[in-house]
Amino acid sequence: MSEISRDDVSHLARLARLQLSEEELNEYAAQIDGIVEHVAAIREVDTSSVEPLSHPTQNVDGDVSVMREDVVIPSLTAEQALDQAPERAQQRFQVPQILGD
Repeated sequence: MSEISRDDVSHLARLARLQLSEEELNEYAAQIDGIVEHVAAIREVDTSSVEPLSHPTQNVDGDVSVMREDVVIPSLTAEQALDQAPERAQQRFQVPQILGD
């Protein structure tokens, strides 16, 4: 049973301000519905005997992955970053509004 209809995709496209053809609406509805079906199938997998990881960088064997140290390096100042900006306001790039109020 399809959970994602062509009308759902059309509504989302309108919200995202995308113009999609009828063919694209039908194609995307089928693709999104396929994704939903795959996620539903994954939810059916028995994970009761799987221990949760205590940290996102923990490996399955329990070892913690080694990640590089954060190192502070010099970067541009706000003035340098905005040097070539066509418009700026309050030390920020000023861009035209694209969404309504």
